[in-house]
Parts: sequence; structure tokens; C-alpha cells
Amino acid sequence: MPRPPRKNPKHRRPPQEKSAAPTAWDPVAAWYDKLVGESGSDYHRNVILPAALRLLGDVRGLSVIDLCCGQGVLAGPLLEAGAAAFTGVDASPQLIAAARKRHDRDSRARFLVADATAPGDWEDASHDAAACLMAVHDVADLDGLCARLAGSLKPGGRAVLVFMHPCFRIPRQTHWGWDNDQKIQFRRVDRYISSVEIPIATHPGKATGEQTLFHHRPLGDVLNSLGRAGLAVTACEEPCSHRRSQPGPFSKAEHRAAAEIPVFLALQIVKTTEQP
Repeated sequence: MPRPPRKNPKHRRPPQEKSAAPTAWDPVAAWYDKLVGESGSDYHRNVILPAALRLLGDVRGLSVIDLCCGQGVLAGPLLEAGAAAFTGVDASPQLIAAARKRHDRDSRARFLVADATAPGDWEDASHDAAACLMAVHDVADLDGLCARLAGSLKPGGRAVLVFMHPCFRIPRQTHWGWDNDQKIQFRRVDRYISSVEIPIATHPGKATGEQTLFHHRPLGDVLNSLGRAGLAVTACEEPCSHRRSQPGPFSKAEHRAAAEIPVFLALQIVKTTEQP
């Protein structure tokens, strides 16, 4: 399905792609691409993508932009759902190369190497909808990301963010625990209010030394960044894990904890007509 014609094409320059320096994700791009692949990881397929598609709603005939798109895992589902155009933006040249290779035959899809937290020609208020999946905690400049998200959307345009739940999923600061008296599994939270950068080994169990940074922020900081950008939260989901443990003496408590304590936070957002 060809991309619909744009208004005043003579006066519209295509986004200019600048050569990008290697990012923290470039050294691990091959590993991450293998992990997520074309259709997504186990969590993508069963939890993250279904939540994103529910909150985005009907995308038929719409132009959608995906910030921090990685290897373009959202492109396929959105194009299959009838999106008229898909733009993916990511700072990693290697991940963008993987996205282009997978979608090079679909004229509706384009992928740009660009920092999604910095102003760019692609931020042109032309998109009906936007997404940012599993990247809020990967960027140092959350205000910049939210501003670019707002700048990409038409007034009234909608967006979805999905990221690790900031209340319950902080690397090395939240853990599972077992209360032997009550026979329940609980989630222990050692810190929450303080913003912190946490190095994450990308190859657990292998002494490769490759790391990325996880940027934990309390939920209030995320909501305030959205508000400063003129973005209003209109709906929220708190998806739990779909995984369940093997039958055993602790399985009932583990299943209850898995169904009650969310892994992710998914926000439906709308761009207000009055920008700050």
C-alpha cells in the first residue's frame, strides 16, 4: 500500500539524516536484535505489543512515529493494522540498519538515525500517533524525549509509552521475597524516590564488560516531564507478567504475586492543543 501524498510537496523537505556517533546500544546491537528479533521477545509478543496496540487504538490510515524504535519491532503490527505511514527514529545506526533490512519492501515504512531526545527535521507536527516502547528508562534526557514526542504530533494526536514499572521494577533496588509465616511472595522495594543511573550488563553470566544504563525515575518525574511537554495522560494500564511457575509448593503464592504486582506501566497520552 503506497504512502498517501503529502500536502504542498514542493515546500516540504525530507528529514536530513546526520551521521551518528556510536551509541551505547551499538556494541550490543547484534545481541539485542537477536533477543527481540522481528516479532519481539516473549514479553513483547505477549504483553508489551498488545498493550501498546490497545492504547493506540485504531490506526487505519494514520501516520505513526516510533521514537527509540530499535530494530522496528512495532512497525509490522502497526502496518498490518492499516497504518498509512510509519516512521522509526533511533540513535543506533546498527539497529536502524536491522529495521530497514526487515521492512525494505514496504514503502510505508522509513527509519531514521537520529537522537530522539534532540530536535530534528523529523519533528514536524505531522503525525497522528506516536509510540515509545521500553525506552523511557534508557534515555538520560527524559524532558527532551517528551518534547520531541509532542513536537512530532499534530494537536490532539495520541501516543503510547510502555516502560518498566518505576514503582516495582528497579534493577538491584527491587527484589522478590518470601514470607514464610504468611506463605506469600512479596516485592521488596529498597529505594524509589531517588533518581539513579544503574549500569546493566547486557550479557548476563558472560564477562564481556558490555553495559547499558537504566535511568530510574519516580513516577511523578515521568508525569511531570510529560506535562511540561504539553502531553496529558488519558489512560493507563499496569501489565503483569504472563509467565507462571512450574507446579510446586510455592506455585500458588508465585502465581498470585505475578498477577498482582505489575512488570510494566503503559500510558495513553494526548497532545493538548495548547503547548507550554
